Amino acid sequence: MIDPSPPADSTSKRPVLRRYRITHRTTYTYSEPVSSSYGRCYLLPRDTEDQRCVRSAVDISPAPADRSVGVDVYGNRDLYFQVSAAHEELIVTAESEVEVYGPEPHRLVSAPANSRWELSRPVGTDGALAQDFVLDVQPAEISDGVRDYAAVSFPPERPLVDAVLDLTSRIHRDFQYRSGSTSVSTRVTEVLEKRSGVCQDFARLAIACLRSHGLAAQYVSGYLETQPPPGQERLIGVDATHAWAAVWMPGDRWLAFDPTNDQLVDERYTVVAWGRDYADVPPLRGVIYTEARNSTIAVSVDVAPLHPLAPDQPKC
Repeated sequence: MIDPSPPADSTSKRPVLRRYRITHRTTYTYSEPVSSSYGRCYLLPRDTEDQRCVRSAVDISPAPADRSVGVDVYGNRDLYFQVSAAHEELIVTAESEVEVYGPEPHRLVSAPANSRWELSRPVGTDGALAQDFVLDVQPAEISDGVRDYAAVSFPPERPLVDAVLDLTSRIHRDFQYRSGSTSVSTRVTEVLEKRSGVCQDFARLAIACLRSHGLAAQYVSGYLETQPPPGQERLIGVDATHAWAAVWMPGDRWLAFDPTNDQLVDERYTVVAWGRDYADVPPLRGVIYTEARNSTIAVSVDVAPLHPLAPDQPKC
C-alpha cells in the first residue's frame, strides 16, 4: 500500500460496489482578526486498489494567496495553503466523488491470512517497505500493558486473520465509545487505563498491539458510510471522519479492520490517507498569526451515496 497508483487496468474488471459524494467542511472562527494563516490538509481521497477518486477539490475562504498539492512519503495527497488577507473566519471545504470496489473477497482465505501470525512479521525484500510501520512512535506507545493486552489475541501459531478478528472484537467489547472523552494528544496508555475513547484511539491501540508483537500496522484515515435508523430520513452533514487500522501480510498486502465497529473494512469505507499514526495524516492543521484569545472550530461531514456514474463522466 506504499504505492498509491495501481496499474491502470488493475480495477477495470472489478465491479463498482459504492459511489459516494463526500463533503467535509471545517469552519474556524476567531475573536480577533488573523493576519496570516498557514494550513496543511489531508482531505483529498487517494487512489488504491480498492477505490478510485473520480474528482476532488478543496475550496478555501478567504482565497489563499498561495496553495499547492503534493504527495507525501506514503503516497497521500496533501494540500498546503497560505491566507494572507486579514480574516476572522476561515472555511475549508473539501468535496470529492469516489467509486469503491471494496477489498478482494479472497483475501480472507489466502495463505498469508491463514498462516500463523508470526510469519507476517516483515522480513527480507518482500517486507522492506513495511518495516517503517513496525517501529514504535515517539513518545512511545508500546508498554507492558499493551503487550499483555495484545498477547491474549496472539498466542503462538494462531492464524493471522483469527488473531486480528479476535483483537478487533476485544477492543470493541472492552472499551466504551465516548465522544469528547479524549483528544488528539491522548496517549494509548491512557486509553488502556480509562477503557474509553473514540475511533482514532481504538485504531491507535490496535496498532500498538500489533507492533508490540513485531507486526507492521498502518493508521488509516477516511470516511464510513452511515445509515439512518429505520423509518428516519438521512440527515445532511452529521457524518464524521473515521479511523481504522491495517496489518501487513506477506506478498505486500494489507488487511484493514475497524475495532470501533468490530468488523473488517469493506466497500462502506473510503480511504483518504494512511501513515504510522494520526500525526502523519490529520485532516487539517496549521499555524495562525493573531492576537485573538478565543477561537472555535465547527466540522460538518456528509457521505452521500450516489447512483452509478454516466459512462462519459470525466475522471481525475
